[in-house]
Amino acid sequence: MSNEGKADRSVRILLGIIVLAFAWFALGLGDGAIFGIIAAAVGVVLLVTGTVGVCPAYCVLGIRTCPVKPEAK
Repeated sequence: MSNEGKADRSVRILLGIIVLAFAWFALGLGDGAIFGIIAAAVGVVLLVTGTVGVCPAYCVLGIRTCPVKPEAK
């Protein structure tokens, strides 16, 4: 059951790619290893939740950004 709308998913995937690019750059510098690892983790989470369409934090908080489908009769 998805709890993310199309716009939310698109933004998460785009941000995930951007954050992973920054992580790759930070890891390449050597001095930003901790920042790079944290940024990579955040980027992966954004990509996975955007791709799957389910955000665990939204489940806990009861948030839904996708339209509610009417139940079948």
